[in-house]
Amino acid sequence: MQPGHGETLYEPAREVPVYGTCDVLVLGGGPGGTAAAIGAAAAGADTVLVERYGHLGGLASGGHVCFIDRMTDWDGRTVVAGVGEEFMDRCGVEAGGIIGPERKYWGSRDAELVEYWGPRANAHRGVVCWSPTIDPEMLKLAANDLVRERGVHTLFHCWAVAPVMREDAAVATVGGALFESKQGRFAIRAAVTIDCTGDGDMFAAAGAAFETNRDDTTIHSCVNTSGRFGGVDTEVFWHFRTYDIEGYKAKLQAARAAGSVIRASILPREGQVLTMHPKYHGYSAIEVADLSEVEFRSRDDLRRGLAWWRRHMPGWQHAYLLESADQIGVRHSRRLVGEVQITLDQWKRSGRHADSIGLCPGVSPAYPTLEIPYGSLVPREVEGLLVAGRNLSCDVRSHNPLREVPECWVMGQGAGVGAALAVSHGVAARAAPVAEMQAELRRQGAVVTPPESPERAAVSAEPAVTAELSA
Repeated sequence: MQPGHGETLYEPAREVPVYGTCDVLVLGGGPGGTAAAIGAAAAGADTVLVERYGHLGGLASGGHVCFIDRMTDWDGRTVVAGVGEEFMDRCGVEAGGIIGPERKYWGSRDAELVEYWGPRANAHRGVVCWSPTIDPEMLKLAANDLVRERGVHTLFHCWAVAPVMREDAAVATVGGALFESKQGRFAIRAAVTIDCTGDGDMFAAAGAAFETNRDDTTIHSCVNTSGRFGGVDTEVFWHFRTYDIEGYKAKLQAARAAGSVIRASILPREGQVLTMHPKYHGYSAIEVADLSEVEFRSRDDLRRGLAWWRRHMPGWQHAYLLESADQIGVRHSRRLVGEVQITLDQWKRSGRHADSIGLCPGVSPAYPTLEIPYGSLVPREVEGLLVAGRNLSCDVRSHNPLREVPECWVMGQGAGVGAALAVSHGVAARAAPVAEMQAELRRQGAVVTPPESPERAAVSAEPAVTAELSA
């Protein structure tokens, strides 16, 4: 293909049919978008959720981000609840749908418990936490059930391509969006639109200011496509990894020398493991040529890594590639310039915001639990639009913890409730009443302000393997 060298074409003007009108239009059915739609509908808004793939859950399901980051603070208290907690409860209903410690162990610093739960992604910095590993298919089903139970009108296989801008407004105001689909181009009008695209596609197209600076020294700027392997004797593999640590490290070093750079972690289903490696630097998350190259490169590395592990890793002799992820794993692209910017310095000083819509556990025990401000979801210039997910307003240093799945659930539910209340009060989205918003979020089961610190209950050091399924 020859490059265009700046050549342009002019599309003729055309009439676009209006598919429908709603109170709240949510663009993107990932963690933020699904939670936004559920929160808005539960608050009484006529809500439409539009997703370009054929399932909900985004990277947490289609992207195989099966490790749900911490939902508890460093004392084991729940700080992410609401929609996120309901998802985890439903994933845990079916035996084998989730891995994680029982509630009584959360916050324990017992060395034996930490040693047991650490490799299972449920202990960090010497503290047992609630950061469950889920079956991604169970999350898809749970999301399907919740949006239907709340009465959300959901459309799959549609891609939002442009905002509908209100011509009667004195300032730039979004009044819905244009979509492409198998049945052609159409529009949906809405009083409030929530950009949950992850990459901020809609707020960028609407003219809202954003930032793109990133940290290239960490995984913050990495992209990759994950994969699941089946046919692994997980008992043999996990015993080797757990009890022959030096032998396992030697295997990984030999694998790297041979060009195999995958890693493996167990999943809830017997015989299945996950790899979210390798992660690639130097690619743009919004340039199609880069995204295409990462898809090819990731699958080549999955195949190459599997071949080496089958020959050399205990328990992998009959392993096979079960599935590569439907969605590419993106950690950062655009960040909104919002009414409030979350900064790591302010977080460490206090982490408090009067307009909190939910919480994020401290990045380390030296940091308090962060109150996520509603203002970080509100563009400075554009009306009729909110944002939820990894494209929130924050500095680059605080972005890593805030882009995780639980925080996207928190932001989504907050944005959905804020949008619903703005519609019911007939005010701009930025003017949604904060006290009423917080009350509605609490009614929906969310935690809006950090819980008080009780005395940590003493727990048994018994690590009981039967505790792998959540209570």
